[in-house]
Amino acid sequence: MPEVTLNTPALLFPTISLLLLAYTNRYIAISNRIRALHSQYKTEQSNIIILQISILKQRIFLIRNMQLLGIATMFIAAFSMFLIYYNLEEWVHAVFGLSLICMLMSLALCAVEVYLSNKALLIQIKDVEHLVS
Repeated sequence: MPEVTLNTPALLFPTISLLLLAYTNRYIAISNRIRALHSQYKTEQSNIIILQISILKQRIFLIRNMQLLGIATMFIAAFSMFLIYYNLEEWVHAVFGLSLICMLMSLALCAVEVYLSNKALLIQIKDVEHLVS
């Protein structure tokens, strides 16, 4: 097995930080969109708005889990550095591998969230096409 040094888990920190920032920005944008749709729904009870809010609810759930997995990635990577520092090499590979798995799961959820984002946009486009036709 390749040697895992203190630098190996440390390489994840900038990546994880950027991911968490991107996830937070997506969360803020979605929460603002939900608030806007909520206000719009009070004036016009449209099925399109209900579909949009339903998808946004799913996306909020996914982003929360993406953020939690990103935090777990950072925590576990830091813990693997602790293990390296105290020469507990028998655990380092498994713990660091777990941090990579958490990161992969977070990215997989991100892919699902992007898919839902596109689905919501397609609903909006169909509504506009219906008005134009």
